Amino acid sequence: MTEFDPISFLERAVGTESHESVDEMRTLLVETLDSAGAEPRVDDAGNVLAERGDADGGPRVVLNTHVDTVPPHVPFSRDGDVIRGRGSCDAKGPLAALLAAFLAVEPARGSVTLAVTPDEETNSTGAAALDVDADAVVVGEPTGLDVCNAARGRFQATVTLRGENAHAANPEDGVNAVGALSPALEALSTFDSGDEHPELGAPTLTPTTVEGGTATNQVPAECLFVVDRRSVPPEGAEEFRAALESHLREAAPPEVDATVALAERDTPFLEAFETPADSRLVRTLRDAGGGEVRPFGAATEASYFARVAPTVVFGPGVLADDEGAVAHGPREYVRTDEVETAADAVTETLRKLLA
Repeated sequence: MTEFDPISFLERAVGTESHESVDEMRTLLVETLDSAGAEPRVDDAGNVLAERGDADGGPRVVLNTHVDTVPPHVPFSRDGDVIRGRGSCDAKGPLAALLAAFLAVEPARGSVTLAVTPDEETNSTGAAALDVDADAVVVGEPTGLDVCNAARGRFQATVTLRGENAHAANPEDGVNAVGALSPALEALSTFDSGDEHPELGAPTLTPTTVEGGTATNQVPAECLFVVDRRSVPPEGAEEFRAALESHLREAAPPEVDATVALAERDTPFLEAFETPADSRLVRTLRDAGGGEVRPFGAATEASYFARVAPTVVFGPGVLADDEGAVAHGPREYVRTDEVETAADAVTETLRKLLA
């Protein structure tokens, strides 16, 4: 097997644009695995998959991250031990670390599967199509080498307030849906009274856009506003929708009908998840990497894997530093020593879990 250098791979990966199409980046990954004798395959959803060991002979560990990036592309550059460019930390740095660990470990029992998805930043159709059979999952994202055992979810919903049209000269003849907007928005602040997670804190509910009325001389019969929900366990999407609708119906004027509809998606929402801090996966990776155990600050595809197995989010790089945004920002970067430390930590974790 060809010796794998995660930093050389990372330099090539960051120099490969993947904000509009992942084809070239996926080809690089497949060719890298092929040259290492790992026999990769690409499934119908565009996921790159490779496996080592015997899935029937012991624990099954899955390593997951993604090859797509957000726009715009930021060109590759390197300054000493700092690699800059789009995807350097989200998530090609974590990919390089996971890939190094995958290629370094020959399981004594059980198996390790590399599952790399194509569209985590958009619709997660790749992750949703995966049929994961696992006992432990490590999801590569920029955590600053901390082991993130929990994360909030993200739901989006549209609230519709319905009244009845009338001429604006005779407003008493209608039911003004826009007029019901104020009490509905005010009611959002009382929706989560007392609900707080010990690790993730309180969920958030934020109105983001508003639309209402069709004519300037008419009492509006309909008003809509969109809400962004950052959930905490154990809340699910439908549970949130039903509870919010009930709450807003009580707050709205009695003549106004209030309904809540979740945004249409072809894939499940990224729900909140939590893996116990004392689980073997969390403890082993924490001891190997030396970081803290804490929640992750963004929603990820870890949500899908946590339904079937203990799951953590882990990797080099950070979402933000003292100067501001790093991931998704114009100054995105990752430190090479963090990539190497992450690779060593995941390698040691695999060896212990599959010993």
